[in-house]
Amino acid sequence: MIEEKILPQKKINGNHLENFTINEIGDDHLYTSLETPMRSDAFKLTNDEKKERIASLFGEIMDVLGLDRSDDSLQGTPDRVAKMYVEEIFSGLDPANKPKIALFDNKYQYNQMLVEKNITFYSNCEHHFVPIIGKAHVAYISSGKVIGLSKLNRMVQYYAKRPQVQERLTNQIAKALEEILETKDIAVIIDAKHLCVASRGVKDDTSSTVTTYYGGAFNTPEKITELQNYIKE
Repeated sequence: MIEEKILPQKKINGNHLENFTINEIGDDHLYTSLETPMRSDAFKLTNDEKKERIASLFGEIMDVLGLDRSDDSLQGTPDRVAKMYVEEIFSGLDPANKPKIALFDNKYQYNQMLVEKNITFYSNCEHHFVPIIGKAHVAYISSGKVIGLSKLNRMVQYYAKRPQVQERLTNQIAKALEEILETKDIAVIIDAKHLCVASRGVKDDTSSTVTTYYGGAFNTPEKITELQNYIKE
């Protein structure tokens, strides 16, 4: 029997999570900080060393499940999973993969909101390591500087490619853009389906989750309505 660990009577990273078990935190999709939880020695191993270790450990999981790893279909699975984890779906854990973004003067003097909508992303729930699939809508009002449109997409992908909680993903994208664009006038809306809800637990395949961040000038009813109208078009 697996014994559930109950968290002590105190705040964790400023959040009231006392009397919640570890399993309840996962099933209720709670999160404890804006930053992705990382160990101080997270990059002690090289990527090749990580892939080798993950392949070995994933092979053990397959053995415990009773799978025959000598089967032609399964022989390469541990290596494929390890490569996928390190080089693809969790590549956003490595700061070296953060997009390099150049700022340009707003020579067009465009001073209204710029909206990049329907940015498709794939992430993974950090509580169950199953996919989160959704679309992000990102907007900003220039403070005198602009960035290439594709960089908005790349920032979404970077923060999505790690074990995530949707609320954190929303805030991480917004805070990063505030810093890059040197403005508080940032908005991020994410609409996503969580397979940890759709394929297990409550098994609700029709619901989706919407999270929002409205900063600066966007945090008014008028701007929120204007932005939402653009997204609906």
